Parts: sequence; structure tokens; C-alpha cells
Amino acid sequence: MKKLISVALLLLILCSCGNKNNETNPVYKDITETVFASGTLEPEGKYSLVAQSDGYLISLKFKEGDIVKTGNVLAVVDNQANKFNEQSAQQLTSIAQTNISDNAPALKQTEMNIKLAADKVKQDETQVARYKKLFESNSVSKLEYENVQLALESSKTNLDVLQQSYQLQKQQAEQQLITQAAQKNVNSFLSGNNEVKAIVGGKIYRKSKEQGDYVKKGDVIATIGNADDIYAKLSVDETNIAKIKIGQNAIVQLNTNKDNSLKGTVSEIYPAFEEATQSFICKVKFKDTLSFKVSGTQLQANIIIGTKTKALVIPRSFMDYGNKVTVKGNSEPVIVKTGFISSDWVEITEGLKPEDVIVSITK
Repeated sequence: MKKLISVALLLLILCSCGNKNNETNPVYKDITETVFASGTLEPEGKYSLVAQSDGYLISLKFKEGDIVKTGNVLAVVDNQANKFNEQSAQQLTSIAQTNISDNAPALKQTEMNIKLAADKVKQDETQVARYKKLFESNSVSKLEYENVQLALESSKTNLDVLQQSYQLQKQQAEQQLITQAAQKNVNSFLSGNNEVKAIVGGKIYRKSKEQGDYVKKGDVIATIGNADDIYAKLSVDETNIAKIKIGQNAIVQLNTNKDNSLKGTVSEIYPAFEEATQSFICKVKFKDTLSFKVSGTQLQANIIIGTKTKALVIPRSFMDYGNKVTVKGNSEPVIVKTGFISSDWVEITEGLKPEDVIVSITK
């Protein structure tokens, strides 16, 4: 019987320990409200260096971490078609240039025909003048006189046609030169695309292709960005983005060194929702010196959206769903009004006094 009493007493003690009453009082405290966001380190001005033509990469003149200048040739693509087209365009341009020169065969031939036609006109004019005198002296018939006049008109018409033909040939040759010169420039530009150059100088953060790889136009060869200007790219939940403002301070911790906190400021809020991460994006510029500058490094940040001094607060764990707080001595929970809310504390604007003892039951 004594053994049974001992067991019952032990069970009673264990049951009473299952519900532990934690008590505290509302206190005045300075609190800070923050919005949590995760993100990565990103270099300012980051862009993708892409191939502008199809072919094999026969040369890569960089490695990850290199600092490059604007205009540096970083890769060479072996595209023979561009080279052949450039050579062909140069040759055709040279021919077109010859066709408008003074020694152009077609123009030279037409000039000779014009000279002959002009001589024929002079000869026919002389003949008409002679036949006119003969006709006036009744030495030739009217028909003979009219025939030489027709011959003169025919010679003049032939000369006019040849002169117009010369102008047309010259105009067509000039147009052909303009067309070929433009095509030459286009093909020279396309051939120049075989050399992949840095659009803007910076640091090579990622090398996406290797020498010998086959690339197509638009394939990313490398990622380049500012070597010194690094920022935190943060993903903010849509329920909190309205609280974020440019100029707010932030505390950032890199996953590579969570013991070190870095100060920053919100510098930009992207105007569009990002489908890939299903969040809004903002940028935080660092105030502290950043010694670790590896692009893509994971990080966490708390953006400070407000602070309040001497606020009457309780721990968040003491407030139940529906803003209900259990006050010692009350039979029913008290529904309170809240103000500022941080990750640990809740400001009480109505419903509690500093002398109230509040209870949190943890199981």
C-alpha cells in the first residue's frame, strides 16, 4: 500500500511539472522593428559577355578574377564565313571603285561612242549646209535635201542617247560603289565580332566557357562586374516590401562569417516583382569595408524600418493569437492593442499596465 502511494505521488509531481507558469511584467524599453531578408553579394554593373557569332573558341585571354579594361579582346571565335564575306566585300568594293574611275572600261567605251557620234553630227551639219546651197541652186532635189536633214536629226538623237546612257552608267556605278562600300563595312563589322571584347571594364567573376568550346551567338562566355563596388541584393517578401524605404539602415551577415555584422543602407528598390524568386528586390550599399567580395555569396540581412524609445512592451511569446494576453488574477484573457512590433517584443498601447503580471504557459 505504501508503494502505491509513492507511485501516485510521483505521477502527481510529474503532471504538475507539465504546465510551468512563466510570469513577467510589461516594461518600458527601447525597441527596433526590422524586416528580415535573404540575398547574395552582387557586383555593381554586372553584365554577361556573350558571343556575337557562331564558331569554336580558339582563344580565351582571361581567367576568373582578372581585371580587364574596356575594349580588351577577351576571346576569339573561329567563324570562317565572316572572314570570307569580308574578303568578298572588299574585292567587290574595289571593282566598284574602278567602275567609276576615268579609266572604267564601260565608261571609256561610251565616251568613245559619244565622240564618234559628235563627229557624225558635225559631218551631217556640214552636209546639210552644202545640200541647202545645192537645193537653192536647183542642183539637187527636195527629197535629197530632206534626206540629209533626216540624217542630221538621227545623228543628234543618237548623240543625245549616248550622253544620257553615259550619265546613267556613271550613276549606276556610283550607286553600286555605295552599296558595296556599305556591305564591306557590314561584313568588316561582322568579322570583327569574331573578337569578343569587354564592353565595360571590370572584374571577371565567372568564366562560363573553355577554349575549344563551340558557341552560338548569344552564348554567355563570362560574367563581368565592378571590382570594388559590391552590394547586397536582397529578396523581400511581398507582405513587407511596403515597409522598405530608400535610406533605411540594414545589418548584413555573410553566411561565410555569421559572427561579423556589416552596416549598410537601402539604396534602391526594384520597381518590378521578380518571378524567379517570387519576391521584391532591393539593394543595400555597404557602409563598412567589405573584405570578402565573392559574387553570389549567400547572406542574411535585417532592415531597420523603425525604432521607438520608452515603449511599454512585453515579450512576443506572451501574446497569443488574436492579441490575447493572460493576466494573473483574471479569469479571461485580456485583448490588447499593439503598436510597434519587433522580432522579440510587442509594444502595448492599450490593455496593460506596468504593474500587471502576465503569464505564458508553455507545455
